[in-house]
Amino acid sequence: MVRMEVAGLSLDKKTRAPILMLKDPAGERMLNIWIGAMEAMAISIFLNQVEVPRPLTHDLMLSSIEELGAQLLGVDIVRVENGTYFAELDVDMGGKRSRIDCRPSDAVALALRAGIPILVSDDVLEATNAEGEKAPQPSDPAKDGAAQMMRSAQNSEQTQIDSRRVAQAADRGNDDESLADLLKKMQPDTKYKM
Repeated sequence: MVRMEVAGLSLDKKTRAPILMLKDPAGERMLNIWIGAMEAMAISIFLNQVEVPRPLTHDLMLSSIEELGAQLLGVDIVRVENGTYFAELDVDMGGKRSRIDCRPSDAVALALRAGIPILVSDDVLEATNAEGEKAPQPSDPAKDGAAQMMRSAQNSEQTQIDSRRVAQAADRGNDDESLADLLKKMQPDTKYKM
């Protein structure tokens, strides 16, 4: 098994599908796994340190494991079959080790949150290198689509708060000047959605 770390996320130029990019610490070996949009968002949220008001699915899973008295020790990407990657969670529950089947994207999202190793089988690395896959470049975090979506959602929450203030000001009979001030603070495109 080879210890890997997340090099970043990218998008397939043809399909626009997210790609999870893993590399060894020396940067000599890479593994690119095409993943789903939601899993990419879960990884991106962590990588971009986007604050969320409530626990997301991977946060919930990790806290559930811990609350049940278990410990997530590591995640292993163990095989690839017909272009599909398979991973396992390495879980210790009171001295009893269990391996739980999961998607690599979910395993990586959990590993990042738990601060545990991501291991990839030598066979997986050899199989993917034999295919001669060209490595995409990691996305610039500022241009990362998942991070932009989260920031947009946070801006939307702020817009809703601003909209409520506008409504409250109107209910109190405040003059048009205070309404205009609030509208100026809103996102430019929001004014036209009201």
